[in-house]
Amino acid sequence: MLKHKNNHQEQKKHMQKPHKTKRFQSLLQTLLCHRGMSTIRVPEAEPSAVEDCRKLKKAFKGWGTDERAAIRILGCRNAKQRSTISQTYQQLYNESLVEALESELSGDFGKAMIMLAMEPSERDAKLAREAVKRYGEDRYACMLVEVACASSAEHLVAVRRCYCSLFGASLEEDVGYQFCKQQPLAMLLMSLVSSYRYENGECVDDELAKSEAAALRGAIVSKQVEEDGVIQIVAMRNKDQLKATFRHYKQAYGTNFDEDIRSCGGNKRYTTLLQEAIWCLETPEKHFAKVIRDSIVGLGTDEDSLTRAIVTRANIDMVKIKEEYIRAYKTTVEDDVIGDTSGYYKEILLTLLGSDSM
Repeated sequence: MLKHKNNHQEQKKHMQKPHKTKRFQSLLQTLLCHRGMSTIRVPEAEPSAVEDCRKLKKAFKGWGTDERAAIRILGCRNAKQRSTISQTYQQLYNESLVEALESELSGDFGKAMIMLAMEPSERDAKLAREAVKRYGEDRYACMLVEVACASSAEHLVAVRRCYCSLFGASLEEDVGYQFCKQQPLAMLLMSLVSSYRYENGECVDDELAKSEAAALRGAIVSKQVEEDGVIQIVAMRNKDQLKATFRHYKQAYGTNFDEDIRSCGGNKRYTTLLQEAIWCLETPEKHFAKVIRDSIVGLGTDEDSLTRAIVTRANIDMVKIKEEYIRAYKTTVEDDVIGDTSGYYKEILLTLLGSDSM
């Protein structure tokens, strides 16, 4: 008994010993990040929004811009803090922070910083507008799917409201008009952007999940994944209900529904976007890891897609995206970013990724 007590005292002594090594600090930072899924490293002693605004204003003064000062502020504040900074900047200087950044910065670095300074609903409304205008390109249609499926129902409502305010039109109607000659794609996208998924902690209906898993299987077997029933399930059910449906599908039929979609043939653009919608709803980290990878591999870099994926997800689930990236591609997001970008653009991306390379 005495021996056990002594061991306990010895363990307690070791537990109280301070750990100040770099390795420990790095592990601690990783653990702190994993409490949430954000990779943004907000300083422990967070400066006030007024102080941040004054530093930004100072960074914009004179002949040159202090880009690193701007990165240290906007790249190290979460979405709520950046929103407060933007509002405070307007109050202090009677000038929009976004407009100030537009006048001071350029290129891919400028685009990334401007996206950071925007309200998320405004940013996504503008992304949706760009997607509607360039509806003929798959990567822009993919942006609509991300806006509709990769965030909360409340966020999508805010995006639709902001879209109407900015452009004097309904997002749903614009999507329907632009894609009207591309059925069943138009029906899928209209259903996704107009949906409201109730996410108020309601219980999953297990019997409904089994029934709809069987309905999805029937669509696969008959090669009719373009039918309204499939669209209705994917567009209307809340995320927990859908996850239960896809889990029952896997248990009953031994394969994943999103993988079986590709075997159905038919409209390739439709099946690709349906699969992306399912990923965004069920495992968004899988979708965004692929977006980042596709933006980097091959000839040239798709900076717009790379920027969008990192800026929009750094505050949400980038920890999971980075883990998925390693699993799927046997390398890190940071290593690929370092190898494919340069200058201040590389610095802001690595900052948002919470990289130790900075």
